[in-house]
Amino acid sequence: MSKTPLVEVKNLKQYFPIKTGLFKTEMLKAVDDVSFYINEGETLGLVGESGCGKTTVGRTLLHLYEPTAGEILYEGTPVTEKNIFSMRKKMQMVFQDPYSSLDPRMTVEDIIGEPLDVHKLYSSRGERREKILHLMELVGLNAEHATRYAHEFSGGQRQRIGIARALAVDPKFIVCDEPVSALDVSIQAQVINMFEELQEKLGVAYLFIAHDLLVVHHISKRIAVMYMGKIVETGTADDVNYNSIHPYTCSLMSAVPIPDPDYIRGRKRIVLEGDVPSPLHMPSGCPFRTRCNHACEKCAEAMPPLTDRGNGHMVACWVK
Repeated sequence: MSKTPLVEVKNLKQYFPIKTGLFKTEMLKAVDDVSFYINEGETLGLVGESGCGKTTVGRTLLHLYEPTAGEILYEGTPVTEKNIFSMRKKMQMVFQDPYSSLDPRMTVEDIIGEPLDVHKLYSSRGERREKILHLMELVGLNAEHATRYAHEFSGGQRQRIGIARALAVDPKFIVCDEPVSALDVSIQAQVINMFEELQEKLGVAYLFIAHDLLVVHHISKRIAVMYMGKIVETGTADDVNYNSIHPYTCSLMSAVPIPDPDYIRGRKRIVLEGDVPSPLHMPSGCPFRTRCNHACEKCAEAMPPLTDRGNGHMVACWVK
């Protein structure tokens, strides 16, 4: 990297205490030693199975959860509890569920205007309303929607309200936590296109968390793959999709439906065997070894570090 990344995460850990008995507490390692960076105006896609820690990474990055360990940097400045309020103007989040993330007692104008109120980003009521209407227009909503409540909108429109709220403070970075997973397929395409248009217009960077690998490949410049709280592979979107190396990534990519009969005919579906291990009782070494056909003795001894396989394609695997 020739310049300072917009956002950099170093050795991030997020552990939660879980009571497993009357007097016994164990630590659930939701995120364990995760590192990545995002440049200005770039989209990093974060993918993996449910429960792998994707959402926890996004929430911890914005200090919605206090990190257990590790460092979060914004333009080289550490993000801490002491400066998180000022950082809120630079880092925002779009939540997964457009139904529960909006206050049902507030009008659209108040929902979008709340960040402006908190950070005192206007000098008059007229300027406040002008900014709100501009944000609504930016995300494809009409001025007449301003006095309505969240329950009067469809899922896609609610997500647009959530996006407008995130943009209200003019951030340079947004965590998108599965922002289209609760929407119909046709609406998903509209919202994805809007994210791309906003990025081109405003230069905002995204951490795009999703399950849909086709969507992630479409919108992301780089992709990071998570398994049981750890990043096991990261690289350009094309490298991870078409030249995946880690056995877990290969199994994920083999399940992606490609509308090309000739390609599908020559592709082998990789079906994983065994159950996902409990995050409270992780296997030694590589957490994927209990489901991996390539596992060897070394895999049980230590977690493989991310190593560069060329072109910045990082893979954590002893065998492949």
